[in-house]
Amino acid sequence: MNEVRFRIEVSAQEYLRYYKQEVDAVLVSTADGRTIQLPAGALLKFVDQSGIHGSFRVIYDDNNKLVRIERVSN
Repeated sequence: MNEVRFRIEVSAQEYLRYYKQEVDAVLVSTADGRTIQLPAGALLKFVDQSGIHGSFRVIYDDNNKLVRIERVSN
């Protein structure tokens, strides 16, 4: 398994566009400088009243398929 870490700050208003499926992917910059694309639905469980805020790690397999996303800190 492989992993990358990223920090995201998305307001609740902004995430609403993803939730309504107006936008289906989120682009984030990783801690090591890469840009990755994540399915917006994969972040849904981390949304609260203020949106999505914090540091996360993405676990993916050897074929670069998403396995899971975990919150590291707020």
